[in-house]
Amino acid sequence: MDRRAFCATAVAVVAAAPRSLLGFSERSTTMSTAHSHQEGSTASQRKPSIVFVHGLWADGSCFGKLIPTLQKEGFEVIASQHGLDSHAGDVDNVKRTLGRVSNPAILVGHSYGGSVITAAGTDPRVAALVYIAAFAPDADETTQSLQAKFPATEIFSRIEVADGRVWLKREGVSSFAGDLPKEEQQVVWATHAAPVADLFNQKVEGTAWRSKPSWYIVATKDRTIQPELERFVAKRMGATAFETDSSHVPMLSQPDFVLDVIRKAANAVQKSKAA
Repeated sequence: MDRRAFCATAVAVVAAAPRSLLGFSERSTTMSTAHSHQEGSTASQRKPSIVFVHGLWADGSCFGKLIPTLQKEGFEVIASQHGLDSHAGDVDNVKRTLGRVSNPAILVGHSYGGSVITAAGTDPRVAALVYIAAFAPDADETTQSLQAKFPATEIFSRIEVADGRVWLKREGVSSFAGDLPKEEQQVVWATHAAPVADLFNQKVEGTAWRSKPSWYIVATKDRTIQPELERFVAKRMGATAFETDSSHVPMLSQPDFVLDVIRKAANAVQKSKAA
């Protein structure tokens, strides 16, 4: 029997065989249908993914005290590693990062990362926003024009512009992360990422907090962004706001506090999807 004849015979045998001989039955079909419904129910109960978005003088590792706990609790977690080369490029990178996890997702932005999630959060995969001592510009504002509405903070006397980038001086770490142990402050400086000098003047369309539920953590001892600015944007966006006695980096100095706020946002998203 040549190959063509063999294939034709095999097809005929399969077509004529009873469904039970091929591993099918009415019962198995019913079970498969039930399994599909169960998967759908599980999907509706799935925890939202968490996407972290860093600001200046940091990278995704600044969320290192949060990520392991959230992973153990069953969250998909990823941190955007954007280059601070342009505001548009940072927003695009966050949107690409959203594609690496399940949706819906919660964007968690720190500092300038708040400006990034304000634009990137208009993506339909985003269900909610969490701001950590962060900027949240409106449609007619840049990060810089928002910041200029409040007195300059201590950090701006402790930076240096060189090679087109804004670098944090060694003595500036205490204004950025002064409530961390000295060893941790040294790591913050050693790993800090310097933005292009005009980053705060750049603008990307999109104001996600006008349409997405938001949570906000105000760092009351912040010497990088004015706490009054933080309170102002939290009130303006109608965010569920929390305050803590922290420097600009509560995710490093008070990780349990920040985790609790993220959990509150995640629970709210789960309840809204189940409704």
